[in-house]
Amino acid sequence: MDCRYYQRLSDGRVECQLCPHRCKIANGKAGICRSRSNVDGVLVSKVYGKPCSLAIDPIEKKPLYHFHPGTKCLSIACTGCNFRCLNCQNHEISQASPTDVDNYDLSPRQVVALCIEHHCPGIAYTYTEPLTYMEYIVETARLAREAGLWNILVTAGYVCQEPLKDLLPYLDAANIDLKSFSDDIYQRISGGHLQPVLDTILAMRDARVWIELTNLVIPGVNDDMEMIRQMCRWIADNGLADNPLHFSRFFPRYKLQHIPPTPVSTLQEAKGIAEREGINYVYLGNV
Repeated sequence: MDCRYYQRLSDGRVECQLCPHRCKIANGKAGICRSRSNVDGVLVSKVYGKPCSLAIDPIEKKPLYHFHPGTKCLSIACTGCNFRCLNCQNHEISQASPTDVDNYDLSPRQVVALCIEHHCPGIAYTYTEPLTYMEYIVETARLAREAGLWNILVTAGYVCQEPLKDLLPYLDAANIDLKSFSDDIYQRISGGHLQPVLDTILAMRDARVWIELTNLVIPGVNDDMEMIRQMCRWIADNGLADNPLHFSRFFPRYKLQHIPPTPVSTLQEAKGIAEREGINYVYLGNV
């Protein structure tokens, strides 16, 4: 499937303009996400219509606590991610190339039909980074909206604003992983930057998408309480005080096996800070 959001360069490379990395990709190579490749000067999505994971989940697993609680959703994922998080929970598929894992063949219309067949009121684009296969989810989300289904995005929010505008009209809810409130930590742990994620949150707010935020608290990495206070103040100051904030407990995973689990007391301290900063719904996850 040919991609949108790219520009051909004079030397045969293409510049992907989907996310802030703006990968300049040589012929036969893929970008950071591994799923968008240069094929003879055309940017191609190697995962369009080829999800690697399908499941029916409770909506609370996303986590979404204030969006139709008690319901289920069809969860779908394709390989790839535009971050390189050292603590990735799904690295077997997010840090994989499309040829490394088994895939289904499901067109957007077939995904919607599957959702209806299993009596799910909505589709969640989740597990990896769905924004890296934007063309697939935009078309699926459009058809889902026509069928009266919800569209739910679980994302790290690292995307350029112009492509995001194509998805926002069809999006009902999102959980955005706000990994820290430090650009340095974003660069060291995930290989990205903070500001584009904040821009995504505000764009979704302005589009009236229901937002819930998740902050995975990693000992010795992003558990500085003053930084957490600044993050919570930003959330409240930007009109999101009534949107749930989930502080999630870290467990050793992937390339951070040497770091111990987050003490529950750390999460409780973060919760207290968030509440004092005016956030009205704060939840603790993985406890």
